[in-house]
Amino acid sequence: QVQLVESGGDSVQAGGSLRLSCKANGYTSCMAWFRQVPGKEREGVASIFSTGGGSWYADSVKGRFTISLDNDENTLNLKMNSLKSEDSALYYCAAHPWVAGACPLDKDYYDYWGQGTQVTVSS
Repeated sequence: QVQLVESGGDSVQAGGSLRLSCKANGYTSCMAWFRQVPGKEREGVASIFSTGGGSWYADSVKGRFTISLDNDENTLNLKMNSLKSEDSALYYCAAHPWVAGACPLDKDYYDYWGQGTQVTVSS
């Protein structure tokens, strides 16, 4: 069982930046960030191999968000720049523990989830 704990959510003005972090207590193959607003499906934001060998982004965040791993600290990060009101959501960290060929932005692929951290962007 891998436990994930997110932090870093906050309220910011549009155009601002935030950095989310997710601490994992075990080995994972893929890690990802998802987000969800009430009444909508949970959507993938970005994912990464635990080895750092590949990363994937949703079109809506490409060029603005950067996913990274600190393997020494077993921590997943998401740097979010040029935030927009539509980025407001509850952001979740997710992990897939088994060896994988890719890390899809598909919520059904991931076995472990954090509790979420709220990001609110005001215009």
